[in-house]
Amino acid sequence: MAAQAGKDVLIAIGDGVEPQTFAAMAGLRAKSISLNARTVDVTHADSPGRWRELIEGAGVRSVAVTGSGIFVDAAADETVRSVFFDQARRDWRLVIPDFGTLEGPFLVTALEYSGRHDGEAAYSISLASAGAVSFSPSA
Repeated sequence: MAAQAGKDVLIAIGDGVEPQTFAAMAGLRAKSISLNARTVDVTHADSPGRWRELIEGAGVRSVAVTGSGIFVDAAADETVRSVFFDQARRDWRLVIPDFGTLEGPFLVTALEYSGRHDGEAAYSISLASAGAVSFSPSA
């Protein structure tokens, strides 16, 4: 697999209407998608060789997303702001080049605004999965 440009990682929010239409979060300069699986430890005094034992498939899975960038799209900003204040679950699509697409419900858990007197206004966003997230591998 050849190196991929970070700008090709896409984070898009659904419009909440079926069928979903997704709008990319414009202006994001940095994006991070973290896939997590909490383990269930069943180690006991008689575990072979006293090695830790984990139950296969029993942990809680989650996806965490962060991004930061600059304002370039007022409509997307308004959508994210209203979803945050309503604490509404909204479907999001996360595209990772040459890996695949993750899609499912997320909550906006943090929304931060910043700016310097000699620079642009910026924002950062954090999302937490709020239900089953599907994965479709790249073709």
